[in-house]
This record gives sequence, structure tokens and C-alpha cells, in this order.
Amino acid sequence: MENLLQKRVGKRIKEIRVEKNISQQELADLCGIEPSNMSRLEAGRANATLATIEIVSKNLGIEPIELFRF
Repeated sequence: MENLLQKRVGKRIKEIRVEKNISQQELADLCGIEPSNMSRLEAGRANATLATIEIVSKNLGIEPIELFRF
């Protein structure tokens, strides 16, 4: 069963990352996440923990709530 919330958050991460002109590799490096895991996160195939949401949003320069504004 697909998790719609996972997909929406992943899509939002990607949207913001692209808006800020950051590559997926760069964001993964900044967050200390394997690039393959960042890819899975953005594709909605990985469930982000609250700690991951905090790290990703910090490195995107946004508040965590922004990842839930769809």
C-alpha cells in the first residue's frame, strides 16, 4: 500500500531543493544521508523520521512545517 503522506513530503522536499538550486547529491551530503536514501525519500519510497525531517529542513533553510504545505 502506498503512503500518500510519504509521497507528498518527498515531492515537497524535491520541489524546495530544486527551487533552491541544490542537487540531490549536495542535499544528501549536507544531511549526512546516503544519496540513494535521499532519492528514496524524495520518491516517497522511504518513511522519513522526525529527525530526518528536521535535518533536511534545516539544510534547505526552511522550517519543518514547510515540508507539509502541499
